[in-house]
Amino acid sequence: MRKDRDSKEDQSLGEKMQAGEPLMEHAMQALRRYYEAQEVQPAEEVEKLRLEAEALFTAVHEYQRQALGGPSPRLH
Repeated sequence: MRKDRDSKEDQSLGEKMQAGEPLMEHAMQALRRYYEAQEVQPAEEVEKLRLEAEALFTAVHEYQRQALGGPSPRLH
């Protein structure tokens, strides 16, 4: 466990951000699908795509927060 933790700490910021790029790309694709659907899909499908994009961007934010060593989220 210690060795694994050390290797994560040794990663450069660039490496950490690069590791998160696939998640960011997935989130961007979901956002594109949402915007494209607004004019042609039923409201229920548009809402589903909005929720998917929102969840993915939340995951991106959480990954970046952890990668940058930010504080843990507060539970209310």
